[in-house]
This record gives sequence, C-alpha cells and structure tokens, in this order.
Amino acid sequence: MSQKIRIKLKSYDHYLVDKSAEKIVKIVKATNAVVNGPIPLPTDKKFFTVNRSTFVNKKAREQFQLFTYKRLIDIYYNQQSKTIEELMKLELPRGVEIEIKV
Repeated sequence: MSQKIRIKLKSYDHYLVDKSAEKIVKIVKATNAVVNGPIPLPTDKKFFTVNRSTFVNKKAREQFQLFTYKRLIDIYYNQQSKTIEELMKLELPRGVEIEIKV
C-alpha cells in the first residue's frame, strides 16, 4: 500500500524555489519513491504604488512589485521506505517556505 505526501514550496526568488525542488526530487528518488513534479503553480503578483513626496509633488509616484513563486511536488512511497526520514533531515535555504501534507 502506498501513501502520499504533498509538498508545496513558496518563495520570492524563483531560483531558490527551483533549486529546493530539485534537491527534494533528488533525495526522494534515492529512496525509490515515485515523484510527480515539481509542478509550477501560478505566480502571485502584488503591485504597490507609493507617493514619492507627501506635500509638494503629489503626482510623483513610485511603483513596486512583489512576486511569489510556488511549486508543488507529490510523492508516493511504501510503508517501509525511508522517504520521511530523509525529508526530515533536509535543509532548505532561507526564504523558502515549505508546507507538507501527509
């Protein structure tokens, strides 16, 4: 009987997300589990407009944007597999948020 783990990665830097996903897939394949992904999810885009000056130049504005990149990885493993133990030892770089569902 196989069980399923779903891993969701989020970051503001697409390079960190891709490297982290690559690292997870490499570790999971070494434990002989089946991997689906990394599947790129839609990028969240936030735009901010801020006044440059509060009094004199009211029309002068600056615009900023913030992108959130996401990846999804599904892992199917057996009961006797060491997949969970290897995932617990995994160290990801700062700035990568990971959400694991069993």
